[in-house]
Amino acid sequence: MKEITVTVNFKEGLHARPAMKFIKTAAKFDSDIKIEKKGKIVSAGSIMAVLGACIVCGDEITLRAEGTDEEEAIQALSEYFK
Repeated sequence: MKEITVTVNFKEGLHARPAMKFIKTAAKFDSDIKIEKKGKIVSAGSIMAVLGACIVCGDEITLRAEGTDEEEAIQALSEYFK
């Protein structure tokens, strides 16, 4: 399992358009990808879960990937937040 902590810098947080773009990026990988915010863990493959996590600008979240392409997944997802 690979993980990285990132800060969300999107003005609107991880809602609507940024959330869909994030989910589409995560869907490119076979690894199981999760997002953790303040102890709450949600699937990066579910728009309802991501929106329900209420991730706003300035939040620190941890991205976790577990699977055959976990290294590539973490790298791509961390780039998304830069």
